[in-house]
Amino acid sequence: MPLFAKGRIEVYLPDLLKPAYENLLLALDDEFTYNFGGCTIVRGLDGSYLSKFGEKIQDRINLIYTDTPYSFEENSDLLSTYSDKIRKAAFEVLEEEAVLVVVWQVYHSG
Repeated sequence: MPLFAKGRIEVYLPDLLKPAYENLLLALDDEFTYNFGGCTIVRGLDGSYLSKFGEKIQDRINLIYTDTPYSFEENSDLLSTYSDKIRKAAFEVLEEEAVLVVVWQVYHSG
């Protein structure tokens, strides 16, 4: 079977017991499900990052991701713009110094 390259969007969100964090996760769930047909949420991952002050911060993370119907190479501008809008929306509603949104190419069998 041939493989098809698609763009995957991943959003890494802190796993905090604050309504804004859960509300954003639910909003992204709806966004990805209605726009791309579904998504996956992986809860309770352990992570760490280096703060802007050089301090190592331990973090609990929720990962939500979706595979778009778009070819990664042919639609990189579209995927970049879309992921930038997601990142901007996350900064508007969360109290974070960093939010990671990743777009990369995955292969689906046909």
